[in-house]
Parts: sequence; structure tokens; C-alpha cells
Amino acid sequence: MRVERRPMGRANKSDIPDAPGPAVVLVRPQLGENIGMAARAMLNCGLGELRLVAPRDGWPNPAAQRAASGADSVLESARVFESVADAVGDMTRVIATTARARELTQRVVNPRRAAEDLRQWIAAGERSAVLFGPERTGLQNDDLVHADTVLSIPLNPHFSSLNMAQAVLLVAYEWSQAGAVPDETLVTNTARPATKAELTNLFQHLERELDESGFLRVPEKRPDMVRNIRAMLQRARPTEQEVNTFHGIIAYLATKKRRD
Repeated sequence: MRVERRPMGRANKSDIPDAPGPAVVLVRPQLGENIGMAARAMLNCGLGELRLVAPRDGWPNPAAQRAASGADSVLESARVFESVADAVGDMTRVIATTARARELTQRVVNPRRAAEDLRQWIAAGERSAVLFGPERTGLQNDDLVHADTVLSIPLNPHFSSLNMAQAVLLVAYEWSQAGAVPDETLVTNTARPATKAELTNLFQHLERELDESGFLRVPEKRPDMVRNIRAMLQRARPTEQEVNTFHGIIAYLATKKRRD
């Protein structure tokens, strides 16, 4: 038997997971050290796709590499985006982590159920991502509307503070331990689920017509109304064909109103 020796904690190309897994999206991370520790946690648990949204101190970040303790491959392949919408545009499933209840009506799961869902979705060919918020504030409502599911970690209600890297480790560990047997499926036949970019395009189309019709006429109420509409449609998990049908409905109603 051949024994290969290499420095402990130092990743090489063979350590990079080949099996598909969810992308980890760090939204507006503030500390390079947390990015590095998140990368280390990801590789510990078999995840390799890291996406960064507007990192405060820019990218690449030497502090991240030092904290990664050998998970350099995750950092080297990390992609940087200007917005959450851009970072999840090619995804069909997005889970957002939050420690606090928000005003939106959304499906909320614990880490174990989230991991089971991710296994099911990825096995079905759906690209999936998990959002983690910035260290100081966590994800905001405008971030959460890009998700169809919210992940809440049940900790001590009197002290539930986790830093970003700790949250990544906890969720990634549950992913690594989850079985692949689904307890719920969505039958779409030949239709594929809509991507987040397709849904964003639909939201923008609908909001333009609602502005034109006067439905969103109260400026101070408009942001909350828009977020609630988006959250409602995210929960519906439409297919590509359903999104196209919805575009047609909006266009027809708008044209008919103008004729009348």
C-alpha cells in the first residue's frame, strides 16, 4: 500500500470536491479572516464554490488566505459580484440565513432540513446557494427577497450570535451529514424551474406595469409592497414556462387597460 504524506491542513487539487454542492454566498463580508475561515469550513465539509458580494476590503484579501489554513483552492476559485441579484442569478434555489424574524412571509427551516432540501434539489439538477449576511447586521429584507427559503439556526434565545464563519461551518456540516433520500418532491415534468435572473426579470416587468397602473402610487409604501410581492412569487417556485405565461398575462392586461 502506498502512503502519501503531505502537510496537515494543506489542500491540494485532489482535495477539491468533484460532487456538486450548494454555492456559499457571503454577502458584504467585512473581515478577510472570516472569509478565510468560511473557506476552511467549506472544504472541511466538501464544499468548494464560494461567491462574494461586495466584500468591504476588496478581493483578493491576504487576511483571508492566512485564515484559510490551506483551503487556498476555495479562495482562488471564489467569484466576486456587485449585488446579491448578480450572485444568485443562475440559481433556481436560494436559502438565506438569518437569526431574526423579518416582516416577510417566507418558509423557514432549520439547518438539518435545509441540508436535506439542498441534497434533494441538487440531485434533481437544480443549482442552489446559501446566503450568509455581513457580520454586523446580517441579511437585510432586500437580500432576503432573493430567497425562496429562510434558514434559522435554533440557538440560545438570549444569546444567538454567530459570526459568519461559524454559521457557514454549521450549515456546511449539516450538508455533509445529510442523506440523499428526499421526503418531498416537486413534479415539473419537462419544465425546468425558473432561475433567479428570470424571476427578477418577471418582477421588474410586473412592477413597471403596477407603477403605470397606479397600484404602487404611495411612495412610502412602495418598497414594502414590492418586497412582499416578490416574496410571494418566490414561494410559488414557478417553472420557466410559468414565468413566460405570467409575462404574457401582464402584457395582455396592460394592453387591454390601455385600449379601454
